[in-house]
Formats: sequence, structure tokens, C-alpha cells
Amino acid sequence: MSSEQSVERRTILKTAAAASMAGPFAGLVAGPASAATNPKQVPLFPVPDERDQVVRLQVPKGFRYRSFHDTTTPVTLTDGTVLPGRHDGMGAFPGPDGTVVLIRNHEINNPLPAFGTGTPYDAMAGGGTTTIQVTTRGEVVRSFTSLNGTMMNCSGGQMPWGSWVTCEETINGPDVGPDFTGTSNIPLTKPHGFVFEVPVSVFPGDGQSDRQPIRSAGRFAHEAVSYDPGSGYLYLTEDDFGFASGFYRYKPPSDPMSVGRLEDGGTLEMLKVVGVDNAHLEGEQEQGATYDVEWVPIDDPAPEFTYTPGETAPTSNNDAITYVARQGWEQGAAYFSRLEGQVSRDGVVYFTSTQGGGSAEVGNANPAGFGRGSGQVWAYRPASGKLRCVFQSSGPMELDLPDNITTSKRGTLVVCEDNTDNNYVRGLSKNGKLWNIALNPTNDEFAGSTFSPGGETLFVNIQASAGRTFAIWGPWHKIGV
Repeated sequence: MSSEQSVERRTILKTAAAASMAGPFAGLVAGPASAATNPKQVPLFPVPDERDQVVRLQVPKGFRYRSFHDTTTPVTLTDGTVLPGRHDGMGAFPGPDGTVVLIRNHEINNPLPAFGTGTPYDAMAGGGTTTIQVTTRGEVVRSFTSLNGTMMNCSGGQMPWGSWVTCEETINGPDVGPDFTGTSNIPLTKPHGFVFEVPVSVFPGDGQSDRQPIRSAGRFAHEAVSYDPGSGYLYLTEDDFGFASGFYRYKPPSDPMSVGRLEDGGTLEMLKVVGVDNAHLEGEQEQGATYDVEWVPIDDPAPEFTYTPGETAPTSNNDAITYVARQGWEQGAAYFSRLEGQVSRDGVVYFTSTQGGGSAEVGNANPAGFGRGSGQVWAYRPASGKLRCVFQSSGPMELDLPDNITTSKRGTLVVCEDNTDNNYVRGLSKNGKLWNIALNPTNDEFAGSTFSPGGETLFVNIQASAGRTFAIWGPWHKIGV
């Protein structure tokens, strides 16, 4: 079967599966009742990139796009930074004169010299964030390093007081033994596995992170964060590939909406299903399954382990990566599979479980990857304390390993796939219908989906060693987004 036939077959099968779904989103997604309630299936077409007329994406009729910061060749930012690849999570904020300020993660792993300008958190860690001022048509105005010396900056989240919180999806450090790559952590100078705040500005001097971790928000394999102003909590997802992952909340010592920043020194808790110890939420769910939840305390959220500088640390990576979660499991905290993307919208926190929805695991570990399904989307409403499975994929031909997630102005969820074949950006309506928004023919994963403040442009990354960012625009209302 040709690759074109494979794409067509998968699109048809996905369309048929999505059309049969019931209505799990009722009462959850914000927006008017008519918004994206019965979207038509959307055909995609190869369209040339407005940067150089090379076809890089398939998008709906009437849509256009421009790529920028394509690291297939070296890219130098305005401040002289040689741009790294592995473009991942990203947030979009209003800039001057109708421009957009993007803050973008770079998921660089293993000890590497820090990129960019400014004093890094760890001189031997190659991840971080870059800030880009861009037009809604993908034309770069200026760009600079805003955080460096961190590791595996995967996703994160936009904060309503005007900053980006970026997440390290690792617990590497000189105090931890080699990770899954087998690479030594001896060269590292600081512990990793934290979240960091990056202020929003088009000026490099004002747009710099203080490069100080929010240690009390936990040292674990962070993925994404969102903030719910009604509850005053920062919600955090964990993506622990070989073990059960947890859903957490962090209460900062001061209201960030008042003080304008996220402070360290607060309290961390982990989700537990009321009346059920270690609920296997990674397992198959009834569509719309709803749980009452409570939260158990994490007393030691930021461990550091004993080691001798210059020698391999005695604490194994597996022991370190589960240290925080084990505190919750011992109190009955729930098991999820690979919690990744997250977004908060009108009192509801949505998050994806990338491999959830299959047969339940036995225990809390699976070296082949914890979770046997093709993905779930969950919604937590802080005001009611209820957790609901709003979507569960029936298999890879329907929705294949959901990762980053965002919402449009109309309240439609926009989901990025992260699999090894034909990755799509998908729309997910309030009554559970799926449809295609974009296809990446190279099969690299989509990441960092985020709409411009006005909603006219979707910015999204290709997460690969040679990464690039896209601005996509068109008649969103015509495709139910």
C-alpha cells in the first residue's frame, strides 16, 4: 500500500469512527451552543509553504501557512543565539501593534552545553525557551533566548497574569544515575525536574526568566501546567513513560493574580479517587465516566539525593523518577497513563492521557510503556471536584496518542497527535466528533499548538531534531474550530 493510500485509508477510518461517538462534552466545553456541535468532515490538501513554496503540510481548503525558525539549516536569533531544535510546547500572548509574542520550549535531553545568552541555570544542560515576536502571518520581528540551562523542556502553560511556565520532563542531575538513554549525568551541575517561569516581553531585558526553579511544585517528569483562577491552583501533568503518572495541583504561597508571578514555597498534592485506592484510570473507561476526587499531600516534593561529585550517583533513575509519585501512591493516589497536554478554560481543566484507554495495567509499572490504549481526554472541574473522561479513542485509526492540547475561541479542543505514522492536528467538538485540521506528511510529531490572542492564527511546532514552527490561518468557522 502506498503512503498516499495509507493516509487516505486512515482518514476515512478516523472519520467513520468519529462520526459514531456519543456526546461526552455536553456541559463542559465553553462557547455558544452552536459552536462546532456538528462539524463536517474536513478534507485536507497539499498546500505550499508561503515562506518558500515547498509543500510541508496538508490543510483544509482556503487555509494558508508559513513556517519559520526551521533548524534544518542554522538559525541565528536577534540576540545572536544559534537556535536549537526540538521545538515543543508553546504559548501565544498579545504583542505591540497586533503582533504576537510566542514563548517556545526546546526539548533537549542529555548533558550538553547550554545554548544562548545569559547565565544558564545549569551550564551543562541544553534545553530552555526562546521568545519570538511574530506577525499573525508568521513573519518574525525579533527573537531571543529567555531561559537556558534546563533539560527536556516539553510542554508548559500560559498563565493569565502574563507569563509562560515551562516544564522539565526529566529528573536528571548529578545526584541521579543514568536515564533511559544510558547517558551519564555526571557533567550536570544542578538537579532537574522542575518548572520555571518566563515573563512575557518583546524586549530581551524584560523577557528573561530568573532561572530559579519552583521547587515546591515538585521534582518529577513534568509535562504541562495550567492555572485555574477560581480555585487558585496550578495544575500539573506527569509523563512517566514506564510507570503510572499522576495529576497534581500546586497552591502557591501568594495569589499570582495579585503578585504577578508564581512563587516557590507552596504545597503540592496528588489526585485520588474518593473511596478507591490507586484507581486504574489508565484502563478503559465508560464514555463520560465521572469520579469524585480528593487530594493527598506530597510532603517531600523536591528531593536531592546523596552523591559524590565526579562519580555515578547511587540513586537509580527509576527510584528518582518515582520518588514524588510514590508518596501519593502510598496514600491511594490514582494511576494514569502518560499525562501530557493540558489547558484551562472557563473553570474546566482539560488534559490528555497519551496511552490511556486500553486494558488496565497490573501494578504501577510497565517497562514497555505504562498504558495499553490509544489515548484519552479528561476534564477536571475544580468547583465541583469532579473528574470526567470526556473522550476515549477506540484505536489508532480514530485518535492516535494525543499529546498537546489547546482550545479555540469557540471552545473547540485542538489536539496534537504524537505517534510514528501520519500525525494529525485534530479538532474535537463538544459532542465528541473528531475531524482533521492538518497533516504532517513527514510523520514527526506536532507540538505546541496555541492560537493567537485574536484566534485568527494557529501556531504549532514540528518537534524533531530539525524543528520548525508554523503559522496557519484561514476560515476557522467553516471547519468548526
